[in-house]
Amino acid sequence: MIHAKYQVHGFSVHLTVRKIFAADPAGRLDFGGGEYAPAGRAEIAPVRLRAEDNYLWWELDKDSYFVECNETISLDTDQIAMIEPEDRLLRAGAWHAPLSVRGQSGPVELLLTVGVMQLRVKQNARIARVRLFRIDDTAKSRKATRKSSTSKPSRSKRK
Repeated sequence: MIHAKYQVHGFSVHLTVRKIFAADPAGRLDFGGGEYAPAGRAEIAPVRLRAEDNYLWWELDKDSYFVECNETISLDTDQIAMIEPEDRLLRAGAWHAPLSVRGQSGPVELLLTVGVMQLRVKQNARIARVRLFRIDDTAKSRKATRKSSTSKPSRSKRK
């Protein structure tokens, strides 16, 4: 995590950009997986836009890119994380598909789609939000308890 003070919020945590890769459009997907081949990646070097910039920028054209985040995720067995695009990313004209994550992951990777003619992304920019949910197994037992307790009530007969 780059800076917890700015990344951790009441109900979410921001993910930040570490590296961006151009996607090679030659991936393959088949039914059984025997001919599967992931799309290739070519790392894009960020550039300095102004002499006074402490961080570099990526200049991305309208296309799809792989983004490697600075953060990793490690969840307990009763947790699931949802990764969604940061609002500012959407307003800037780009997005990535929402993802659900269980268990552990190395650095988080996203498939970024740039829908505008050009998007500039600064190193460590906040690109996504992670929302953490706890899976509650007691919901099943409550449902079973409700079913058994909802049998028809007995009516008392009037005399």
